[in-house]
Amino acid sequence: MVTTRTAAASRGTPEITPVAGHIGAEVRGVDLAGELSASAVAGIRAALLRWKVLFFRGQDLDHAAHVALARRFGEPVVLPRRGSASPPGHPEVETTADRLELGGRFGMDHDEWLDRRRHSLLRGWHCDHGARVDPPAATILRAERVPPYGGDTTWANLAAAYAGLSAPVRAFVDGLRAEHRLGVGYQPRPGEDAYVRHLLDRQVASVHPLVRVHPESGERSLFVNGYYLERIRELSRAEGARVLEMLLEQAVRPEYTVRFRWEPGSVAFWDNRSTVHLAPSDHTLSGAPRIMHRVMLAGEVPVGVDGRPSEALTGSAPGVW
Repeated sequence: MVTTRTAAASRGTPEITPVAGHIGAEVRGVDLAGELSASAVAGIRAALLRWKVLFFRGQDLDHAAHVALARRFGEPVVLPRRGSASPPGHPEVETTADRLELGGRFGMDHDEWLDRRRHSLLRGWHCDHGARVDPPAATILRAERVPPYGGDTTWANLAAAYAGLSAPVRAFVDGLRAEHRLGVGYQPRPGEDAYVRHLLDRQVASVHPLVRVHPESGERSLFVNGYYLERIRELSRAEGARVLEMLLEQAVRPEYTVRFRWEPGSVAFWDNRSTVHLAPSDHTLSGAPRIMHRVMLAGEVPVGVDGRPSEALTGSAPGVW
């Protein structure tokens, strides 16, 4: 529901303002650290299903309030392993500054780390934990400190991308299933590579439908990403590689995307079941820190158009992190 600022204030209803044609809306008139009314929660939930990612500015959330907010919309994921930057005492909260530490753990500086993980233009696009059999339903990310420039995040609407395919292509992909695997496409270092060993020791892989049905809205969405998706099972690798490239290019066409400029106190809340996003790689250029905190909501096992659920191959089980 879209309301004007005056009407929203008079009825205590969040003001929802779309910011792009297919995806993204700003929400005003709500204090996420306060007690949200049932109607406000329902309005935000409805807007999330419609616009896929919601943006809130000027919020004053600490870690406890962040977790409490997440609980209004689902069950927060408790991560068994987090980096040293994540806050103690709040196992639901992951600090994304930990990502800057990862390359160093395996003998790489951050630029090499990114280059080996994102060796093509589409590799960086992903949904959170897409190799799991039950990827998170949603993510709530808040900004504590941001650089003066750089660090924007972009999201793409996978339901709109699916709807934008021609009817014969939709019919073709409806029945396909694909393997999603942790570390797909990572380019190993010459000789011994500690990160490859890390991936093999902690491998996560699942078979997901190439088109999933949203459990709340019933929408069909492409279940594609550049970071986890390895191959389409029913096609040869050569055929599947070309189909996947076409579908990924479709998914991230500019008209299906929205880009957000972060400020301290900004919050983004997105549906991880119907979006992929591109985390920035330019935020280190200014030399200023970028400190973000995220809480993910537990998700369901995806179901395809034919009613078949995803299957775990290794490393994950529904509800077990």
